Amino acid sequence: MELISHQNPNTSTVQLTPPSSSRYENQKRRDWNTFCQYLRNHRPPLSLPSCSGAHVLEFLRYLDQFGKTKIHHQNCPFFGLPHPPAPCPCPLRQAWGSLDALIGRLRAAYEENGGPPEANPFGSRAVRLYLREVRDFQSKARGVSYDKKRKRVNRQKTLMQTQTQPPLQLQQQQTQHGQSMMANYSGATV
Repeated sequence: MELISHQNPNTSTVQLTPPSSSRYENQKRRDWNTFCQYLRNHRPPLSLPSCSGAHVLEFLRYLDQFGKTKIHHQNCPFFGLPHPPAPCPCPLRQAWGSLDALIGRLRAAYEENGGPPEANPFGSRAVRLYLREVRDFQSKARGVSYDKKRKRVNRQKTLMQTQTQPPLQLQQQQTQHGQSMMANYSGATV
């Protein structure tokens, strides 16, 4: 928190203002509050230290009812089609990417709220396996593969390189005809 001092000729006051939070920090706080509320409403109520990977899985399954991603059953005629041609009764679920991001935020929030890293239920083996199963099933059901995204290349740097280098076919033709690469740029012929 920042301390802001307002000077008034009659009085001097000090006011506390919270620092502006990022979108990520706000979402992490909301997710943490939602999980803590889930633990309080659990029957019997659970304390954070007694929470395990199994409770995290219960929470993720509970969240599935609020999902917005159509996940086709294996016996659905649209299983494996990324853009089905007609509606079907298959359920809406949480998308794998959303669950993965949620677990990442909750894992960080657990440690920020005093939980020991070695006992973090969000990093348990059961949770990692569940996320992998969800990812694999959803990629099959929707016909979408979850390959790792390639690293983005700086577009301006690539553009500059293509302007300074002749195309590969031209380079190969020039070397086949006995011309050096630099001869093309200097105007000299070999």
